[in-house]
Amino acid sequence: MVSKKTKRGESRSQILKKPKASTDDSVDTSKYVADPSEAQRMLNFINESWTAYHAVEEAAKRLEAAGFQLIRERDAWNLQPGGRYYFTRNQSTIVAFAVGEKYKPGNGFYMVGAHTDSPCLKLKPISKYEKSKHTMVNVETYGGGLWTTWFDRDLSVAGRVLVKQSDGSLSHRLVKVDEPILRIPMLAIHLNREIATSGFNPNAQQHLTPVLATAVKDACNAPSNEGKSSASGERHGTTLLKILATKLGCAPEDILDLELNVCDVQPGTIGGAHGEFVFVGRLDNLAMSYCSLTALIGSTAPEMLEEEEGVRAIALFDHEEVGSSSAQGAGGPVMLDTIQRVATTLGGGEEGVVIRALQRSFLVSADMAHSLHPNYSDRHDPQHQPKFHEGIVIKHNANQRYATNAVSAGLFREVAARRGIPVQEFAIRSDLACGSTIGPILASGMGVRTVDVGAPQLAMHSIREMMGVDDVSHCVNHFKAFFQDFSKLDASLDVDGIAPPKIQGTIDDVPCGNIA
Repeated sequence: MVSKKTKRGESRSQILKKPKASTDDSVDTSKYVADPSEAQRMLNFINESWTAYHAVEEAAKRLEAAGFQLIRERDAWNLQPGGRYYFTRNQSTIVAFAVGEKYKPGNGFYMVGAHTDSPCLKLKPISKYEKSKHTMVNVETYGGGLWTTWFDRDLSVAGRVLVKQSDGSLSHRLVKVDEPILRIPMLAIHLNREIATSGFNPNAQQHLTPVLATAVKDACNAPSNEGKSSASGERHGTTLLKILATKLGCAPEDILDLELNVCDVQPGTIGGAHGEFVFVGRLDNLAMSYCSLTALIGSTAPEMLEEEEGVRAIALFDHEEVGSSSAQGAGGPVMLDTIQRVATTLGGGEEGVVIRALQRSFLVSADMAHSLHPNYSDRHDPQHQPKFHEGIVIKHNANQRYATNAVSAGLFREVAARRGIPVQEFAIRSDLACGSTIGPILASGMGVRTVDVGAPQLAMHSIREMMGVDDVSHCVNHFKAFFQDFSKLDASLDVDGIAPPKIQGTIDDVPCGNIA
């Protein structure tokens, strides 16, 4: 990108990096970056990742290009210090890790966890549906989406399909229909005058069903001989199956089953008067998936592992938006399985190697945070108002909706301070209910120290979300610093290994207050 020159010949990026004198009305520009290239690379990732399956595929492509080795959970693992590995579960969760050259049995795992799923509409097992001479697609809601934003959008489908091969074997295939084949039209205001007084509150069963075609055009375009019928055709209709078969290069009757999401076909873009915003769906939580993936790749080149004594890892889970309780969700055993297998494979049968590894480990639970909304600023606590461009947000909640505590927040904040990376704090208003993340699930399931963090965004769970360009770079840099610096920083702090001061005299001499 060519920098614009000012009257003094300084580039815009140079000026943005210069600190200003601190006054009440001034903006400290020293923490803002001008290069949007990291945000554009993130957009490229998200634009290809219409579903969790596609996000995992995109992550795997980048790991392969960086030299990571694919392993399978069903196989024996032959791991080596200095090795870099990854595996997938259900093609919707991916775990990648790099073993330090100086790894010793029982050493810690330094992990960033995120998730690959986002709120959407999913096709029901029988999606074929005709009503009022329209061919519809029967769907259900997944997660807590802002469903009103799905109306009047150019929609399509993407997901995975099981295809029967000519030799009788089965093939697992990903599919994405780029053309806008679906629409959920709003009801005209002339037929819905109540919307002005009662608001728009659609019924998920009645009003969120996408239109695929008109029945008359379906009939006009049906072949004279439909050929073989199939169970999938009975469940999903010939029109949709023919579209999928064309994309897959197979016959419609060879499609045995499918899992499809309804998706917005509009690509994400960089916007704002100064190119400072990212506009795209699924920022929650593909933004954190991208940042953690990029940071791991950027901090695990062979020479970067020469002095590492632990394991650097990421885990991008499915099903966070619906509670994480699945084999491939954070509530399942995937992360603990990984730590146990790595620790025991490299541990040489030492006693307590897994427990020691867990107690020396640290998890960054990375899920998007709520930026201050200029039209609804009263929805934030006055002292906790995250803003665009000002760094990753550390999330706090006394009721353990987030897993952050003083130790985990302090360590993560110090990682940033040593590299000059900005950081923010968030706690919800005391009169509002707080959401949650994979952080408390993994912290309680593994007994690992955890901090909950995320980049600030607006319009969370809308079909089209918004974040700051600079925060993509801030997050990548913060996660890189975590991977590179945390083990040495952590060695300087001992919380549970320090005994209290010795008592002078006997225990009876210790004052215990006024006891009746």
